[in-house]
Amino acid sequence: MLPTTATAASSPPPAGASSPSAEPHAALLLALGHMRLRELLACARACRRLREAVAGDPLLWLRLAVEPPLSHRVTDDALLALTDRAGGRLRSLRLLGCPRVSDAGLLRVVQRNPRVTELFVPRCTGLTADGLVKIIQFLHEHNGNLTRVRLHGICKMTNHHLDVIKSLMCRSNQQQDAQALYYNHRVHDVLNTDDGRPIDVDVCPLCRNVRLVFDCTRKDCREVQDGWSQCRGCFYCVARCETCGGCIDLEELGETGLACSDFLCMDCWLKLPKCCTCNRPYCERHSNLKDNLSPSGQFTCQECMAFATLFESMEEGY
Repeated sequence: MLPTTATAASSPPPAGASSPSAEPHAALLLALGHMRLRELLACARACRRLREAVAGDPLLWLRLAVEPPLSHRVTDDALLALTDRAGGRLRSLRLLGCPRVSDAGLLRVVQRNPRVTELFVPRCTGLTADGLVKIIQFLHEHNGNLTRVRLHGICKMTNHHLDVIKSLMCRSNQQQDAQALYYNHRVHDVLNTDDGRPIDVDVCPLCRNVRLVFDCTRKDCREVQDGWSQCRGCFYCVARCETCGGCIDLEELGETGLACSDFLCMDCWLKLPKCCTCNRPYCERHSNLKDNLSPSGQFTCQECMAFATLFESMEEGY
């Protein structure tokens, strides 16, 4: 006969009782508030408890950021379903390169969440300038408090569209002092930027198009009034150093060739290690493309490696 303790230990738990191990750890529930969208959706698929915690807490959805690789998968209906989890209290909506989101879909989201304060839609090619004006107009008419918008990459944005958007935002918020924007490749990563300007785009003083307009980081350019106006412009009008963000003249462009497609000023070019074959460096953003990297820092660029491989194959053919 089995001991009483063994019989008690082997008896099944009462029906409906849940095991303590089935409950997610409190630290995991706390971490949900620091996860990105992709991580949240992955946690929701782990177990029923986490799925209920993710879907049932509106605080997790007050600030929604859709980043790659989810950007190309989010449609109007999917975006509406995600934003509805905030229960009409959505505060920040950041869409980075979502081509399947349309004007009508974004308007439906805003109509259900009229208290949005941040609207980031860079490189959302499914949106139009006219549609965004209507959306911002709707927020203004419903006493919204839209403080920041990010619009670069929106096609056919004109000076008129920009003036209307600025006027609507100025009526709702106090006018802020103009802030300088210095070029850096990370400026395009708008979901992680600390840029506090209300609107990211401006009218380029050189080409008169609505784009990201950069100020020069060079001290001598900032001290000279004429130089300041001449080297302030969009990336297409003024070449910028990938490292320091300063302007580059045509003479420097001819002397500072790179193994990648970016630009560097002479000061930054001299500081970088060069390809042992063509004497061209990679910028910091493309430093991972170095081949045959030695402990001393010597390397061969991909173009020289491809040429060497082609030359060897031609020799073997003879």
